[in-house]
Amino acid sequence: MRFTLEPLLEARQLEDLRSALLADSDAWRPGAETAGWHARTVKHNRQLDRTSALQARLAPRVLEPLLHHPLIQSAALPLRVHGLLFSRSGPGEGYGRHVDNAFMAEGRSDLSFTLFLSDPAAYAGGALVLESPSGEEALRLPAGHALVYPSTLLHRVEPVTRGERLVAVGWIQSRVRHADQRELLFELDTARRALFRQEGKSEVFDLISRSYTNLLRRWGE
Repeated sequence: MRFTLEPLLEARQLEDLRSALLADSDAWRPGAETAGWHARTVKHNRQLDRTSALQARLAPRVLEPLLHHPLIQSAALPLRVHGLLFSRSGPGEGYGRHVDNAFMAEGRSDLSFTLFLSDPAAYAGGALVLESPSGEEALRLPAGHALVYPSTLLHRVEPVTRGERLVAVGWIQSRVRHADQRELLFELDTARRALFRQEGKSEVFDLISRSYTNLLRRWGE
């Protein structure tokens, strides 16, 4: 299951974030430095130094709204959000076909996210391409929107041909490891919330909530 947050950040938040990121050219490092042994051969971008003061100052501006977003809470059931990276790609830069590592330094990767910080009109190329059994899907979301997708998918970022692509990426370790279980829990939670809006705290609502809670107790970590 993949889903979008539309938007995660508002225009003023975006402008402040972009201005801060682009003001310090010395804080950016080759992206290959943070890639696995095989992925570094196809990773051609730049990333903000994760040990920099700028990273420490800006990361909460992305992590806090992401972690508290209602859709993240319901669909991803996050145990932790980790590994946040700010990435930029100019002409000729991108990230070839790869799959995200199963375990990062700070946790397991169940879900990946990309927060688009550049307006699509500001660059050409640079689409995030997800591969699935049904085919490929190329995505260039509006600035401030985030895409959350399974970390199990092969994916790539096509080379930028004009302008500059600026994004924030990271990973979510869910309280529920298996995607099919998370999807079932999300459907139950969506149904009980809709029922509560219609009828309030009814007997049927209590029964659905009991099933949801006990399944979460059984499947959760």
